[in-house]
Amino acid sequence: MKYNQLNISSKKHKRIVGRGISAGRGKTAGRGTKGQNSRTGSKRNPLFSGGQTPIMQQLPKLKGFKSKKAKLTNLTTDKLNQLPESIIDTSVLVKYNLIANPYLRIKLLNGSKFTTAKEINLYKASKAVIINIQEAGGVFNKTNPPLRTKKSQTK
Repeated sequence: MKYNQLNISSKKHKRIVGRGISAGRGKTAGRGTKGQNSRTGSKRNPLFSGGQTPIMQQLPKLKGFKSKKAKLTNLTTDKLNQLPESIIDTSVLVKYNLIANPYLRIKLLNGSKFTTAKEINLYKASKAVIINIQEAGGVFNKTNPPLRTKKSQTK
């Protein structure tokens, strides 16, 4: 007899349960006599721990949530008065190291009065600052910060 001529069935014999005493697996069908697991139709929650407090309820809950909304960066007018530029936007603020990167959403807050007329293009400003800029002869334009570009992938 050769190996490729062997007659082997790949199916395992399926045991039939619950078909009477003479079948070998009758009456309780291997479930035991009484108890929760012997009954039909009842399935337990996978987190159920036999009446004990489940592990998920024992663990402490996390406080709050993480907001995916970008936070505003506050900037006062004191720092903008010192800049020699007449048009101020996020790229100018990065150039003078007032902010970390040009993609931040910046809110301009009142610090000191503007002495020179400047055009300011930022995300937000307080009402007092806008009035202050207009009194000095400047203009405030509400603009969104530039969008980040995806880095080019080289292989």
